This record gives sequence, structure tokens and C-alpha cells, in this order.
Amino acid sequence: MTAVVQAEGLTKYYGRRRGLEDLTLEIQPGEIFGYLGPNGAGKTTTLRLLLDVIRPTRGTVRVLGADPRDSSVRARIGYLPGELALEGRERARDYLRFLGQVRGGVPESRIHELAERFDADLSVQMRKLSKGNKQKVGLIQAFMHEPEFLILDEPTGGLDPLVQHEFLALVREVRKSGRTVLMSSHVLAEVESVSDRVGIVRSGRLVAVEDVAALREKAVRRVELHFDAPVPRAAFESLPGVRDLRVEGASVHCTIDGRPDALIKAAARFTVVHMVSAEPDLEEIFLTYYSDEERHHDRQESA
Repeated sequence: MTAVVQAEGLTKYYGRRRGLEDLTLEIQPGEIFGYLGPNGAGKTTTLRLLLDVIRPTRGTVRVLGADPRDSSVRARIGYLPGELALEGRERARDYLRFLGQVRGGVPESRIHELAERFDADLSVQMRKLSKGNKQKVGLIQAFMHEPEFLILDEPTGGLDPLVQHEFLALVREVRKSGRTVLMSSHVLAEVESVSDRVGIVRSGRLVAVEDVAALREKAVRRVELHFDAPVPRAAFESLPGVRDLRVEGASVHCTIDGRPDALIKAAARFTVVHMVSAEPDLEEIFLTYYSDEERHHDRQESA
């Protein structure tokens, strides 16, 4: 099957400033591809290149088997921009009806169904919508015509947890139907929960593409263990994946790279009364991948 996205050497410079450099990537049909990176890493530049909002400095890209400049491709895509400009006096429902007509006719029942799922009030004038409600309208317009390919830029910004949960459920339904999603984010948890593969971009360069299981292997977590009595430091020293170890009486603080198996086995020799495990530190994952990529380039240059 033809890849939904085929990019080779895709590069974009804004004057002397690098937006994206040498992106080579394929996204397959029916795949949810998470695109992770800090703000300013090049995520939005990538999405705009795929949509032909901007043109590349060099390199090639095909979307749904065609040149992004082909206007027929755009009708097959649903897009949620990172910054959604919704102004004017018209009500949200009228705006969505208009878009539905432009896209060849979207049943009003479909718009209402999505509005209910996202708890969106479409009777409000767009200029009066809150940030969260603007995001809901943006999601409705992206999903409502059931596109083959969804491109979502920071889709959960401004949404409350219940609506975020509903959004992720809808993304899973899209995958089940055989359609494709590219979702950019700086939030690891939401991308990890639905994606098949994840690309990590930093400073305009794609530094890794991993399946989600491999990403979890490299996750960095901070852990606290509290025991019913003081424990010896020697019991936790030199454990695989454990670093930044601090033992203070009956408490152990450390950072774990990857699986916590060795730490859990060591802790099981004592009586654990409380354990705290922080969410994986995404910035540390970025730094790990970025450092690995830099070392790879250094080896290539010295070879």
C-alpha cells in the first residue's frame, strides 16, 4: 500500500533560521503517528509543509500518494492548526454548516453528534468562544467530513480532562476504521496512549522514530520509596538503570532509565510503606535522543 506520507530530505529555512532539516519519513495507512518535540522544535513547520501552506527550501514530499499542491488532496485531509483563528459574529453552528457544504456536504446530524461528544455549545458567536470551546469547534471541523488523513497540531490544548478522554477515544475509532492520524504534541502521555509509532523532533531535526514500546523502554522516571525502617544505601547502589541515588534513613530517591525491575526487586527485600513514581520526564527523553544523534553524527564525521 502507498504510504500516506512520504518525505525525503524535506527542509525548510526561514532566511538563515532553520525550521526543519532533512526530514525523511514514511507514515503508513491506518497508523497513528505521534510527533513529539518541545515548542519550536519544527513540528508545526512539518505539518504546514505537508499541507502546502508553506513550500520547502529543498526535498520532496507526497501526501496520500500525490503532490500536496494538488487541490484534490486537501479535501481528503482533516486539519486542526495549533493556533485556531475563529472570529466574527456568526455562530459556531453556522460556521460548521458552511464548512460542511464546502466539503461536499456533511450531514447536520454528524456535526451534532460530535458537538455532543465534545460537549460543545454551537449557539455561541465565534468571537465569544472561550479557548477551550474554540478548540472543540476546531476538532469538530477536522473530524466531521471523516477524512482519510487527520493532521492535528497540539489537539488537546485548552480541553478539560473529560473532553481529552473523548478526543482520544475518537482517534482510536479513526484508526479502527483504517484511516490515518498524524498528531503533534509536547505531551508524552496523550501521544503514548494512542500512537503506534512516535517521531521525536528537536531543533528542526528528526532524531528518532520509535514504536511506543521502545519509547517506554527509554522513559525516564523519578521514583521515591519510603520504608518502615532505615535501609542501607548498598542495597540500591549499582542497580541497572538507577541513577541520582539518594538514601536518607527510611527513604530512597532516584531516577530510573527504562524498566524499574531491578529497583522493585531490591525494594522487595524491605517493607515498603509508600511509593511515588513521577510521569516520565519528556525533556530528558528528548535530551537522550538528541545526545545519541549528536554522537552518531560525530562518529560519521570522524570516520
